[in-house]
Amino acid sequence: MLIALWSATGGSGTSVFTAACALVIARDVRDAARIGGVRVADLAGDLPAIFGLGADPEVGLADWLAAGAEAPTDALDRLLVEVASGVALLPRGGALLPPTLAAPEAGAALAVALASGTSPVLVDCGTAREPALQAVVEVADVALVVLRSCYLSLRRAVKSPCLAHTSGVVLLDESERTLGANQIGDVLDLPVLARIAVDARVARAVDAGVLTNRLPDPLARATRDVMRRVGVRGGRRGEAA
Repeated sequence: MLIALWSATGGSGTSVFTAACALVIARDVRDAARIGGVRVADLAGDLPAIFGLGADPEVGLADWLAAGAEAPTDALDRLLVEVASGVALLPRGGALLPPTLAAPEAGAALAVALASGTSPVLVDCGTAREPALQAVVEVADVALVVLRSCYLSLRRAVKSPCLAHTSGVVLLDESERTLGANQIGDVLDLPVLARIAVDARVARAVDAGVLTNRLPDPLARATRDVMRRVGVRGGRRGEAA
């Protein structure tokens, strides 16, 4: 099962939520060991730091994408970096070869290659403004948009071509904002699958590089509920409720 996560603006918490999803799946799926754990494909670039790696890997998916749609599928396995028990990261890498250089065909080929195995795969597509990343969202089994309850984020989400291929919203809930979950769901015509309150414990865990061992319970519960609703059951395909 391939799950793509994207956001309309930077700083929406997409990468942290992606990491939390991977950790929850690895811990909770009963046959996680049999299916090879969970893989996380980083197309935004922040996941090595979020998972507490000392340095960003130099080679990664950006290099694979830059090679074009004919890049060998088996090369992806050589990029894997274990970041937690049952969680393997496919880093972005390629500082000189950003995904913006990749054609949509390469993005679609990457999505197909990632979905070909038995492991659940989460893809952090960042703001998904590049054609290659939009292609990943389009090909994914399930795509989720992570939003702040912010008018500017909502405005950009409405205009994104990814919206047509998106199954639901994960809302980073800020109590001082006037936009609520019902309003955002109505504007986007999508179900709000989770409302995650801004929690300083999450920021502290990320800053300290210990999120893998200290995933705060409220984030874990919300993430677990979202994964259940999109049908993550030991890597089988599913759709948002």
